[in-house]
This record gives sequence, structure tokens and C-alpha cells, in this order.
Amino acid sequence: MPRLAVGRRRVNRVATISMHTSPLDQPGTGDAGGMNVYIVEAAKRLAALGIETEIFTRRTARDLPPAVELAPGVLVRHVTAGPYEDLDKEDLPGQLCAFLSGVLRTEATFDPGRYDVIHSHYWLSGQAGWLAKERWGVPLVHTMHTMAKVKNLLLADGDRPEPTVRVLGEEQVVEVADRLVANTAAEATELIELYGAPRSRVSVVNPGVNLTTFRPGSKGVARSRLGLPVGARVLLFVGRIQPLKGPDTLLRAAARMLIEEPELRPRLIVACVGGPSGNGRARPTHLIDLAAELGISDVVRFAPPAPQRELADWYRAADVTVVPSHNESFGLVALESQACGTPVCAASVGGLRTAVRDGVSGLLVEGHDPHDWAQALRRLIADPNLRAAMGRDAVAHAAAFGWSATAARLAEVYTGAMAELHRTPVAVNL
Repeated sequence: MPRLAVGRRRVNRVATISMHTSPLDQPGTGDAGGMNVYIVEAAKRLAALGIETEIFTRRTARDLPPAVELAPGVLVRHVTAGPYEDLDKEDLPGQLCAFLSGVLRTEATFDPGRYDVIHSHYWLSGQAGWLAKERWGVPLVHTMHTMAKVKNLLLADGDRPEPTVRVLGEEQVVEVADRLVANTAAEATELIELYGAPRSRVSVVNPGVNLTTFRPGSKGVARSRLGLPVGARVLLFVGRIQPLKGPDTLLRAAARMLIEEPELRPRLIVACVGGPSGNGRARPTHLIDLAAELGISDVVRFAPPAPQRELADWYRAADVTVVPSHNESFGLVALESQACGTPVCAASVGGLRTAVRDGVSGLLVEGHDPHDWAQALRRLIADPNLRAAMGRDAVAHAAAFGWSATAARLAEVYTGAMAELHRTPVAVNL
């Protein structure tokens, strides 16, 4: 229930801007990923606190309605800006004016003061949020999710640097945002040190996990549903297929494991659940070709992006979930897997250092040398007692990251930004 603080202002409705990817899209392919999950789950929990959310996103099909109710208190508004389909993210800056015009026209059809705060996600949305904030006289809260300067420091082989226009765009958003939401303390430090963000405007809000959907269950039942052998050793990759996510590291590590332990081959399954994204769309068969080149096509299985309930079965069916990303602002896949009781082997980068408790709920691996990854994975799949202990600890670790806590913290950030902008106390929704 809302708790009224001194004064009369409170957050009633948030304008969330997600220009380049829709919360209605299936995570795991295209540009849809953890950010989509974040926006949907946070909006639902904010609605439970009495804060409505309207999510503005670009229309990607002619037959999409102007507005879709995603959940009670959560509305998705489709804005026409550029071609409906086949528009790469790199071309979206040219559609910023059209997108912003659609956002402003929507707000203009209502009485003044419809939105109390803007929350933009990713730098393109931050650019639109910047101008909307000036027009509406409300604070802008921005979440980067990924940052060009960080990504360019940690490029994967075959990946290309983020362009200067993105770097400059992010710097502008950092300068004008009333609050910057960082997923972890490490990301907050990157905002401060790489972008010069004032420490007083950076707030750390950990993302969460849907603890109702992602919870422990029968490994045997999950494997039966997915058609996986009961006695197999299953290594699982979930996510978008692109160099940044590092799925090639898993395949190379698996190949090394089979060279060093050929008797493992009849029992090993490397499952990759996801679709091409980003640079990966230029080479959609890259992982298939790499598996053939490494001589492990017989142990690799590819599956399309899965809805959350099926994804939970994949986590439960796996012995280890592998997250070899070159950079992650947080790493929701790692958290979802742990919530299902499956330990994680992850790269020691970015938010994965927070999402995974090294040596407790999983293992963190420095670098991307296939030899190092093979050693870590072999340690986990060879020791059922270790996996069981880590699985129990993984569930306990993930339990601290519910989305309700994320939403409550976001509500505090919103009300704090409003208080500073209007110089009056506000009501906090709890």
C-alpha cells in the first residue's frame, strides 16, 4: 500500500521508453534479451505498488495495434518510426525524431501531467527521454544496460567496436539524466569513472528473477519434456547467438574436453537455446559450422528461443549453465539458472561477479581460454556432490533477487528524482 511522506506529490504513472526492442518480443533472438525481461518484470511489480507504466516502443509490424495491455497497470504503446521490419539497430538513430514525435503526440492527447517520471532504457531511448523530459517538465531516470566504452574494452573476436555516435550519445544522456540506474556497484563505478557521472546521481538497483517461474524441479521430468537422455551430462547455453555472448567459447571448451576425455562423448550434450542477434545475424550458421569444424556436431543441439516456462525446464534439465559472455551488465540467465537449482559456470566480467557467488553457487572463469573453461566444466560435471551442494546454494543466492525488491527500489529512485526536481517531498509507494 502507498505510504504518504511529507507533501502531496507521488509517482502515479511512469513513461518507460524502450525504442529499439519491444517488451512483447521473445527474449533470446534479434535485439530482445535481458533488458526486455527487466522492463516487463519491473513494470508488473511497479503496478502491484500502484504505479502504472506505459511503455513506448517502435512499431515493427503494420498489424500491431496502437496499444496493448501487457498486464493490469502496464500498457505497451507502439510508435511508428521508420520501416516496420528489417531496420537494424545501427540505423535507428535516424528515426529518433520520428519516434520522439510519436511519443510527444501521444502525451499531448491527454491532460497535462499524465506522466510523473520518464525511465529510458539503452542510449537511444535516453536520447528520446532527454527531449521528452524538457517538454513535460518531469525527471529522466535512465538505465544503460550496456555501455559502449565498456564493450569496446572487452571486445570478442569477430566483434566490431561500438561507433562514436553511440559513445557521444551515451555521454549526453549521462549529462542530462536526473538519475542513472546501475545494475551493480561495478557498473556504477564504470558510469562514474568512464563517463564522469556525478556519484550523487547514480543509484544501484539489482535486477531480479521471477522466483515463481524459475524454481527447482525434477531434472528427470524436465529432460523427458525436452527429449534429453536421463543419464547425459548436459552443458547449457541460453541467450542471443552473437560474439559478445561467447557461445564459441563453450563449443571450443567442449571440444577440448572430448579430446582429453573421449569416453565422455556418448554422454555429453551441449545445448544452445537462442537465436542469432547483432553481428551474429550476418553469420547465422556460425555455431553450426564451428561445431562441424571442431568435430563435435554429434554432441551439440540447437533449440530456438523458449518462453519462460520452457526455459525453466532447460535450466532444470542441465547439469551446468554456461555463461561465457565477454561483457554483461548483470546476467539474468545466470540468476534464472541458479533459481532453478542449477549451478553456473560464468565469465568473471561485469555483473556476473554479482549474479554468481564464485565457489558457492557456481564458478567464475577469468578470460576465454578454452583450456581454462574445459577445466572448470570438467570439475563440475565430474563431481555430482559438488554440483548438488552448489545447486542448493544457488537457490538460496537467487532468492535474494526477487523482482519485487527491484521495483520497490526503483520507486524510491523515481520519488527521489521527483523530489529533487520539484524541491518538494513526495509519496513513496511501498
